[in-house]
Amino acid sequence: MPHRLTGSFGVLAAAIAFSPIVLAQTGKPSESEKAHAQSSTATKQLSHDLSGVWMQYDDGTAPGFARMDAVDDRTRPPLTPWGQAKFDAAKPLMGPRAIGGQEDSAALHCDPSGPPQLLILPNPWEIVQNPGRTFLFYEEYHIWRTIWTDGRPLPKDPDPSWLGYSVGHWEGDTFVVETVGFNDKVWADLSGNPRSEQMHLTERYRRLNHDTLEQQIIIDDPKSYTKVWVSPPKRHKLEPTWEIAEWFCASSEIQAYDKDVRKPSGGGSAEPNK
Repeated sequence: MPHRLTGSFGVLAAAIAFSPIVLAQTGKPSESEKAHAQSSTATKQLSHDLSGVWMQYDDGTAPGFARMDAVDDRTRPPLTPWGQAKFDAAKPLMGPRAIGGQEDSAALHCDPSGPPQLLILPNPWEIVQNPGRTFLFYEEYHIWRTIWTDGRPLPKDPDPSWLGYSVGHWEGDTFVVETVGFNDKVWADLSGNPRSEQMHLTERYRRLNHDTLEQQIIIDDPKSYTKVWVSPPKRHKLEPTWEIAEWFCASSEIQAYDKDVRKPSGGGSAEPNK
């Protein structure tokens, strides 16, 4: 509406700009101008405030995947020979290649998760913003990440790690997170798509309104894929009454899952009375 008003009254404003009466009043902004300025300030403050506990929307675009379509298989580029070998060797938890009882995800061995797989699971996560850095807290395994926002560059030769090394900056109303320095021990998703030490991960976050956060994941991994893998944006819902719960990977729970769920599901590794 403010832009339309500007266009409609532009000629009129020019015609009377030098009127003595107008000149006498220009030092005092009108109520509409004040309201517009306050609205613009509030919108900017909201767009740069990403804090809160967020949960993914189930948009139904990936049947059989529990809201895990923020890394979308339908947009995955062709695999490189190295990536294809890793993909063929994977025994995924979900998707058409999953075989009950034969899954071999790192999660079943209590290995830490990491981006981008960490970003797509249907679990709540929280953003906490501080000067110079932003923290992302995930309910899964109580993992947390540091996003440096003090202007430092990405390291040129980082040591490979589960979570990588992240820096962030603002592009208008979008918070852009870039991460390098990954190991190749975690899949990019639960379908067995790989990630390598060459992966450069970009996450783009934009607050559409008070209750909705948009996230887009872009994977640039020339060792795994022949092109950059760009997934469509995924929306998350603000849950103002939620708290991040305690969730750790305990070997006793993994053993119980293996005994009560994984082996009885029909996998070839099941053994009687065990």
